[in-house]
Amino acid sequence: MEPGLTLAGAAALFGAMALLAAVPSVSVLIVSARAATGGLAHGALAAAGIVVADILLILLALFGLALAADALGPAFHWLRYAAALWLLWLAIGLARAARPPAAATPAAPSRRSSFMAGFLLTLGDQKAILFYLGFFPAFLDLATLTAADAVAIVLIAIVAVGGVKLAWAFVAARTGGIVGAAAGRALNLAAALALLAVAAWLVLTA
Repeated sequence: MEPGLTLAGAAALFGAMALLAAVPSVSVLIVSARAATGGLAHGALAAAGIVVADILLILLALFGLALAADALGPAFHWLRYAAALWLLWLAIGLARAARPPAAATPAAPSRRSSFMAGFLLTLGDQKAILFYLGFFPAFLDLATLTAADAVAIVLIAIVAVGGVKLAWAFVAARTGGIVGAAAGRALNLAAALALLAVAAWLVLTA
């Protein structure tokens, strides 16, 4: 069986995940606030919690989609259209976002609470699993998904998402906050364009 994830697909997936992880959001706010009040270690722990929860959601999405591909057969392309519409909706929301959220200044956190803040925030976001369900069909053939593909995607997520969130933690620990509104708008627009490109690819290759 040929692997479903090609080298080009892996590179595109890495770029898209890194860009989307960079968008100012509640998860960025958590990482930044923890780093600003507790230091880089707390920001890194919050980022680690986000990544661990993301891995769980990614695995659920991947194997759920693989089962759907087997069950639906040729009709699976309709799910791709639905996924494209979902990504289009997310892109519109990002494009309309005016500015990143203001950084909070909570009391100095414990290390465990920093990790759990990132973990529970991500795991409790029901939209995250829907996002991955719509996102992955653009990057790999789910009918040929292998364990090696799943491992590769998890590693990509660790480096892309974890690396970007860690960068946010570093900046916040040094500056005490997150980027300004202009930079936030630019990141939102770039992420919206990335989601539009993925949605178009899903429709054109269905």
